[in-house]
Amino acid sequence: MGTAIGLLIPLLGTMLGAAFVFFMKKDMSPRLQKSLLGFASGVMIAAWLTPILPYMLAFAAGAMCYVVVEELIPEASSGEHSNLSTIGFAIGFVLMMVLDVVMG
Repeated sequence: MGTAIGLLIPLLGTMLGAAFVFFMKKDMSPRLQKSLLGFASGVMIAAWLTPILPYMLAFAAGAMCYVVVEELIPEASSGEHSNLSTIGFAIGFVLMMVLDVVMG
């Protein structure tokens, strides 16, 4: 029930805002109109993606870890077998996270 109300509030607010822009479009500049409609669509997409947001954040964190290992640690990308250091980092990170969840 709480999730339904949490999704209903941004849905109704965005619908009202979009209706306001739609009916007042003759009095607005095209740039302001596009900005407001873009903001409203962003809120709607965020409200619809709320159930999968943790998975999207986990994917973003994994991508950031990869970028950190490849770009910020110079020894990780030097030599012939630079992929092994990235894979080793990923295995070590997963192992430490599993140990943290199991023991912590």
